[in-house]
Amino acid sequence: MYDVAQRLGYRSSRDARDLGGSRTQLLALLVPDITNPHIFGLVRGAEAQARAAGFTLVVANTGESPEFERAHLERLDASVDGFLLASSRLADPDLSRLAEGRWMALFNREAAGLPSVTIDSADGGRQVIDHLVAMGHRRIAYLAGPVNAWADAQRWAALSHSARQSGAEVVRCGPFSPTLDSGSAAADVGMASGATALVAFNDLMAIGVLRRLERLHVEVPGQVSVVGHDDIFGADFCHPALTTLASPAEQAGRSLVDLLLGVRRSATAARVVLPGELRVRDSTGSPPG
Repeated sequence: MYDVAQRLGYRSSRDARDLGGSRTQLLALLVPDITNPHIFGLVRGAEAQARAAGFTLVVANTGESPEFERAHLERLDASVDGFLLASSRLADPDLSRLAEGRWMALFNREAAGLPSVTIDSADGGRQVIDHLVAMGHRRIAYLAGPVNAWADAQRWAALSHSARQSGAEVVRCGPFSPTLDSGSAAADVGMASGATALVAFNDLMAIGVLRRLERLHVEVPGQVSVVGHDDIFGADFCHPALTTLASPAEQAGRSLVDLLLGVRRSATAARVVLPGELRVRDSTGSPPG
């Protein structure tokens, strides 16, 4: 039935519905990787805020696939009152089309006309570069994430800008999958770049980098420093403890639900930018020599 409806171009009409007169009291949160610990805080915050407003939150995993993300949106459309999209991998035109007639809010992504919650990438990049430059690093490698990740472009731009301001050099390596297993390849490419510090797209990749460097008997931070993003559960007790740019995931989840439930009261899509905080731990130090 779903395939037939797609071939005919059928879509249920949602234009007359708003969240003040919701039918199901359900909200759907779509996440790219449900196994990423960074998602845990987002789900916890969103669920608490949804419950306080009388809604139930359901979570769907898209597996980093824009096709799965699109399918979830279309299949759940008649069953939920609104969508929360975390780190959407959809292209801007597809996202705009799918948002028509649907209540939707974005986390870790911005798109014209849609409410969003993001982390301050510009200030986060400045914190990372300032920390590494202060320790003496002048050549830094950014281990990039997926090409369709909005946050990847933001982090690269922020690091590049801050490095130019500080007289340092940042080279881009990748892209790599934002997973633990991708850390091995990312570590090898980063080390081959001649950088004395490696900044990973996320903490899962960074922890994978640490594991690879340990197997290669490369001392961290004696020979190379490693920095992650997100401050996931476990970042502070891996070996060595990971220096990372922490993002307030639970607060982001709460803000995301607030934006979605409040969007009907505003003619403009609100944007919330939350601060990140660099957590300095044992994986960063002065470069060799």
